[in-house]
Amino acid sequence: MRRHVRRLKYRFFKPQSWRMRLVFWGGAILVGLVAAVFALMADQADHIFKQIVAYNQYLPLIITPAGFILAVYITRTFFSGAEGSGIPQTLIALADPGSKLSNRLLSMRMVVGKVLMAVLALCSGASLGREGPTVHLGAAIMHSLGKYAHLPSRYVERGLILTGGGAGIAAAFNTPLAGIVFAIEEMARSFDRRNSGMMLIGVVLAGMTAIVVHQNNYNYYGTTPVTLDFSWVWLGVVVCGVVGGLSGGLFSQLLISGSRKLRPYMQTHWVVIALLAGLTVAILSILSGGTSSGTGYLEAKQIVSCAGVDSCSADYGLMYPFYKILATAATYLTTIPGGLFAPSLASGAGLGADLAHFFPVEMASTIVILGMIGYFTGVVQTPITAFVIVMEMTNNQELVLAMMATALIASGTSKLVCKKPIYEALAENLLAMMSDKKTR
Repeated sequence: MRRHVRRLKYRFFKPQSWRMRLVFWGGAILVGLVAAVFALMADQADHIFKQIVAYNQYLPLIITPAGFILAVYITRTFFSGAEGSGIPQTLIALADPGSKLSNRLLSMRMVVGKVLMAVLALCSGASLGREGPTVHLGAAIMHSLGKYAHLPSRYVERGLILTGGGAGIAAAFNTPLAGIVFAIEEMARSFDRRNSGMMLIGVVLAGMTAIVVHQNNYNYYGTTPVTLDFSWVWLGVVVCGVVGGLSGGLFSQLLISGSRKLRPYMQTHWVVIALLAGLTVAILSILSGGTSSGTGYLEAKQIVSCAGVDSCSADYGLMYPFYKILATAATYLTTIPGGLFAPSLASGAGLGADLAHFFPVEMASTIVILGMIGYFTGVVQTPITAFVIVMEMTNNQELVLAMMATALIASGTSKLVCKKPIYEALAENLLAMMSDKKTR
């Protein structure tokens, strides 16, 4: 017994164990702080561009192309490897942890470049999010701290990277459950994608059966936040799942195919690509009154909160989701550092608002939320992460089964037009692009 107690005390007070704990705990706090500062900087950059548009709606025709060219130039010159979302870089590092490439992609230099270039692009009117970059910076911070603390390789190689990436999602969205699920579903690939789909089917079918038996959407302890006609809800599930999944899949395929086709030209004609993409985003900004630019946080929040409310004036028009989708695609194809999560959620909210016109007025907010899940799942093809993120962000647990079913349908529909998950395909393209630079 005494020997067992001494062994437990040794393990608890072992310096190496405490060094590991301090790295994980301190790193998580640092990720949260950096993510918060990044969020404030991104919001301020959004505000700056909105002021530019308010002063003169045609100024983006000059500012956006110039900003795009500058951001691409600085990224290529000083922060090569920081291009795009940041999730592909993290996946590459996880596939070959401890390698020179992994250390380079997860260096603190990448963190600085990711943040600064994303903020510069937002000031110029780009349509991008900060969640992918926050995943990248979270993984890089944790990985770097592990190296400085000289932790055993088994902890540095995957644990710190996964923790940092999940912490990045949690800090960016304020959705801790989504951070855990994202780390498991997308980054660790611990879920077999086919089995995760079967799991969702089982959960949805069991939940629907319980609702039918009890004849309402009951809660275990007897509270039901809202009363909805669930025949309309399930019609919305099918419509939002199919339309959102198809739209998101087409968007993903556009980015994958576009990135591959433009890759040979990025080495010699990157200025032309950045110029044309900048002009495209500027024109879309003019057509949308500036709403197609930026992260999309404000627009998505207003669409969700104002759906079905007569006194609310957040009507961005039927074309808003299409302007946002095109602006996001044009921004990403330049290789400017920036993510896809927030713009995809905003596009999905706009798509849901369009679809809500075909449903009863009291269903508007529900259809908007299901539209967000449908389109977002169609883009990323991670259904569990998608519905958990939206559920935590909108606090709509009463619709959890409908959200899960929408995500499941959208994921299956998306795969009909986009065979390979977007981040896996973009990681392959990033590796090829970095190889092209070496051979020059």
